[in-house]
Amino acid sequence: MRELGPVQARLLRAWSQGVGGGRRATSPAAVLEGCLAVQAQDLKAAALGIRTRGSGLTEADVYRALGAERSLVRGWFMRGTLYVVPAADAGWLRELLAPQLLRRSERRYRELGLGPAELALGERVIAEALADGPLTRDELAVRMTGAGLDASGQVPFHLVRRSALLGTVCFGPVREDGSATYVLADDWLPASTGPSGADAVRKLLLGYLAAHGPATPADFATWSGLGQPAVRPVWKELLTAGRLEPCRVADLDGYALPADTPPGPEPTGDVRLLPAYDNYLVGFKDRRLSVEPEHERRVWPGGGQINPTIVVDGLVRGVWRRDRTRAVTPEPFGSDPGVVPAEALAGELRDIARFLAA
Repeated sequence: MRELGPVQARLLRAWSQGVGGGRRATSPAAVLEGCLAVQAQDLKAAALGIRTRGSGLTEADVYRALGAERSLVRGWFMRGTLYVVPAADAGWLRELLAPQLLRRSERRYRELGLGPAELALGERVIAEALADGPLTRDELAVRMTGAGLDASGQVPFHLVRRSALLGTVCFGPVREDGSATYVLADDWLPASTGPSGADAVRKLLLGYLAAHGPATPADFATWSGLGQPAVRPVWKELLTAGRLEPCRVADLDGYALPADTPPGPEPTGDVRLLPAYDNYLVGFKDRRLSVEPEHERRVWPGGGQINPTIVVDGLVRGVWRRDRTRAVTPEPFGSDPGVVPAEALAGELRDIARFLAA
């Protein structure tokens, strides 16, 4: 069993996520190849999450990858949360994760008065409307109303989301005003040729450890939303086959891919400004490696919020905020200015301004 101290494990985990060890990709698609998925409830935060893992990228590059290039796509995947994933993975991920998400939504459909007839009508109206090209949710709601559906409240959201989980539609290009649009999935996404069943769980698990290791079965089960019963046999199979390596991290048993090695034995002062809801902070049940307990409330203030953070060699050393003028204000923890290397922090601040302005 490999023994990892907290610093070494943190360096490995930050390197795996592309937020430490000097690791940066040169395109949005390459970023996603490395980190697997970027949480995307807030699309601007997702774009900034791609920036922090890349070099020389712009916000326009991200939107181009989601639009004209179609190399990335946004959708409801792990835990039913919005993520940006490689477009080539969208099909098999949806087939693996959507069935349980649809089952969990049945009660909400009933609460909204959406019985079988209304659900079928909503799916048909959405598909027919998108045959004319990309539309926003508000524009789809107008079509729903015209077809006799009650499109008030959360009804349009749930009908569009259901169509996406069924594989009928997906997110399309982002309009110039920042509005999200939807398109027919068959017209937009590559044909699904990925794995299914246990093979799909296996692929997702290996991708997760490549991007998050060292981690535990509970980390993966929670992050993916699959739950321990679905994960446990696949995890055991991979461990028996030697495709996972046990690691002892402080007082926790973790696992990594055998090829994983940290970028170096010592921290290098690699500073990254992570956006709100970043993967690096949501991919694990135990947060102690990335956030010291006394600072947790600054990062997770409550209400499901996760603040933007200043990370140095994988350890959160502060938070930051952006005002209406897009100016970024860093707020390092404590009074020691040396905790966050000033030159590296200034470089990150300049890069955020460049990324958003280009």
